[in-house]
Amino acid sequence: MLEDMEVSRRTWNAAIKLAAVISVLAALVAFGVSRAGDVPQAAVVLPVILVAFVASSIQTERIRRRAIADMVIVSVRG
Repeated sequence: MLEDMEVSRRTWNAAIKLAAVISVLAALVAFGVSRAGDVPQAAVVLPVILVAFVASSIQTERIRRRAIADMVIVSVRG
């Protein structure tokens, strides 16, 4: 049970950091595109959604793998 809480905490921390970075990058891209000319909102929003989803999936999988590795190491030592 404690291991599940640690994975959840790690996942949430990573998700919040990732969301902040993607939000800042998306704001910069949106600002740049709005300065460049008349571009539909979908041309900015859809790629941001896609990149955020893929990045979140990758980050979550990394956290899960690291947590599993930590649990195996603790089980062997204990």
